[in-house]
Amino acid sequence: MEGQDEVSAREQHFHSQVRESTICFLLFAVLYIVSYFIITRYKRKSDEQEDEDAVVNRISLFLSTFTLAVSAGAVLLLPFSIISNEILLAFPQNYYIQWLNGSLIHGLWNLASLFSNLCLFVLMPFAFFFLESEGFAGLKKILEDLDEQIYMITLEEEALQRRLHGLSSSVEYNVMELEKELENVKTLKTKLERRKKASAWERNLVYPAVMVLLLIETSISVLLVACNILCLLVDETAMPKGTRGPGIGSASLSTFGFVGAALEIILIFYLMVSSVVGFYSLRFFGNFTPKKADTTMTKIIGNCVSILVLSSALPVMSRTLGITRFDLLGDFGRFNWLGNFYIVLSYNLLFAIVTTLCLVRKFTSAVREELFKALGLHKLHLSDTSRDSETAKPSANGHQKAL
Repeated sequence: MEGQDEVSAREQHFHSQVRESTICFLLFAVLYIVSYFIITRYKRKSDEQEDEDAVVNRISLFLSTFTLAVSAGAVLLLPFSIISNEILLAFPQNYYIQWLNGSLIHGLWNLASLFSNLCLFVLMPFAFFFLESEGFAGLKKILEDLDEQIYMITLEEEALQRRLHGLSSSVEYNVMELEKELENVKTLKTKLERRKKASAWERNLVYPAVMVLLLIETSISVLLVACNILCLLVDETAMPKGTRGPGIGSASLSTFGFVGAALEIILIFYLMVSSVVGFYSLRFFGNFTPKKADTTMTKIIGNCVSILVLSSALPVMSRTLGITRFDLLGDFGRFNWLGNFYIVLSYNLLFAIVTTLCLVRKFTSAVREELFKALGLHKLHLSDTSRDSETAKPSANGHQKAL
């Protein structure tokens, strides 16, 4: 009997491993396909050659797609774990969700950590240098006649210099500044045309709703971080590297149950989107933004690395700020600084202060007026103002007559 039990346990372990491997493969395959369509949408079409360079671009494309898929997996890691915990808690004995267990969740966290480090330190550097060197087949070009190419480039350089010297001295801007100004004008024109084509439903409902939603999400984030700061001051288990809580499916991680878990997931996605938007809004990375069908392979690699760094930091940031109470699994929870009270407290204070300042600064009177116009509330303000002015006119006339 003991031998049969041992064989049965081995079979169960084997089937469990096969099931988890199949689920992980299917999930990653879906992410890879979506990432491939995203990258090909932004990839410059002129980069598709038919010579040996096509092999180099294809390899770099596959590695970039793999990295973007890993980034998407890292973003979905924490929301998937939170929703899995709530599902297991709501349906503990359901036969159809037995595949959703703690072993699968731990395996996904370990794979996300492993592939993130692999992409960041191995695959992406290899893709960049492999693309820059134009691959091993591209070495056949250190054998071409470079003298002829240098001669042609020199002639082209002299022609450009003559054109530049031929410009009138009264021209205020140089060519680069004019091109940059033209690009800004085109961008502004595109935005204005988009606003002009927007329907009344979009202008009066969608845009104000989005603004109000962003305001609410930002306010809730600041409120949760403030509560987390208070918890850090009175309870050491609030530390990201504190004592491990109950296992997956044992207890809800939110006071409000499934609704609270859904709110945490929304805020996690909000943090990721705001991080990406803030990154591309920086002046230094302004020209780094990918453009549809006009992004070089080198820029695609750089964007994939940037998104990978932001997505890999998302679980740690969400747990450190107290957005969620889900414990960091795998290598994500093994950072030594997560147990340093002063670092964690300073990070929370910095986030709360900076976000509050941005909230006060961005939500100015101009934004409020636009929202009031879109919601139709500005008419009430105008009517009150006109009524006050009409009331003030008779008194002013009477005062003039008395004088």
